Amino acid sequence: MRSYFNLKEQGTTIQKEVIAGISSFLATAYIIVVNPSILSQTGMPFSGVLTATVLVCFFSSLLMGLYAKNPVIVAPGMGLNAFFTYTAVMGMGVAWQTALGAVFWSGIFFLLLSVFNIRTFIVQAIPKTLRYAIAVGIGLFITLIGLKNGGFIVSNDATLITHAAINPSLLIFVAGLLLTAIMLVRKIKAAILIGIVIITVFATGIGRFWNNATPIVSFNGVFAAPDFSLLGQLDLWGSLHLSVLPVIFAFVFTDLFDSLSTLVGLSEAANLVDEHGDPRNIKRALITDAVATTIAGLLGSSPGTAYIESAVGIEQGGRTGLTAVIAALLFLPFLFLAPLLSMVPAIATAPALVLVGAFMVRPVTKINWQMTEEAIPAFIAMALIPFTYSITQGILWGFLSWTIIKLAAGKGKELSFTLIVIDLFCVLALWLG
Repeated sequence: MRSYFNLKEQGTTIQKEVIAGISSFLATAYIIVVNPSILSQTGMPFSGVLTATVLVCFFSSLLMGLYAKNPVIVAPGMGLNAFFTYTAVMGMGVAWQTALGAVFWSGIFFLLLSVFNIRTFIVQAIPKTLRYAIAVGIGLFITLIGLKNGGFIVSNDATLITHAAINPSLLIFVAGLLLTAIMLVRKIKAAILIGIVIITVFATGIGRFWNNATPIVSFNGVFAAPDFSLLGQLDLWGSLHLSVLPVIFAFVFTDLFDSLSTLVGLSEAANLVDEHGDPRNIKRALITDAVATTIAGLLGSSPGTAYIESAVGIEQGGRTGLTAVIAALLFLPFLFLAPLLSMVPAIATAPALVLVGAFMVRPVTKINWQMTEEAIPAFIAMALIPFTYSITQGILWGFLSWTIIKLAAGKGKELSFTLIVIDLFCVLALWLG
């Protein structure tokens, strides 16, 4: 083990790696509940999605540790699960089986791009400002979903949306949001996961201690066999229909930005770089991310991606793939806890969405708002994602507005051939949509 992971050369020990693996697991474990709570809104069984989520986390993180030898957790991505549910299935009317097929094909596409090193080339052709803007837009989108699931905002005929009237459920959501935020500020490990548990406990009182309140938590037991009902349920050929291409397109670019930016950010922060200054084993890490997306479609989940929360374990001294292996193993017991986890209500996971959204808007400070020909397309992209309830629309119009405004500003030379090709795909996606 010491020689395989080069522990001595990396200046770490087995003990440090184990502690780091536990820390990274605690920081990412909330996805075990949050992902099923989002995807089950498409009609997919909660227990089936939970099983798929755990398996994606296990196999993908294990591969990242053993193959790429990086201390990075891989799990179904926040933002990608929101796109799957609210844009593809509920917004575009795509059947969830077809959406799973789109996940699979996007994973195959990722794999080809990663194997032949085309993926990095494409990312380099995309303006960094747009990458920042799309990340911010997805963060705002997730926050909007969290506020809706928490009952904080409701629909209104006059103003489209408005705040809800004070009620027991809303008070628990707000209290849970503030409590989780305080724990994060105090740097308490597993703050989001602890917050979900505490909110669930308090939510069990609704309908028991408040008159005329409808119970929102039901206890269905603790243990059960894993639910493999979603295994192989993807519609491979239906997902290749022209009308589904925009979904694959959006999965490709959203996961493209997410995984590469996460790997680069973690590598730079922890100095996990090779002799050329590039993220360590970047090709293998990207291949792992591609495999994670592919198996997610087969197992019944939204795409897998590298998790920025892996920084928690890295801060604890994690330097090698052993950290990811330890974390992967810790996911497995949750295969048998579907009944217990299914009692978690939407208001318990809603604060996690809001706070993850807060983390995702950090890149807004990297946008040069004084350079209007770049600031305007960036604003269009980040605004359209939450306002249209569609990550696809934000991405497509972000690219197109960038190109049009750059041409109008007489800066067409800044547009690469690859970016023009991407624009053509954007036009095709809009036409098909």
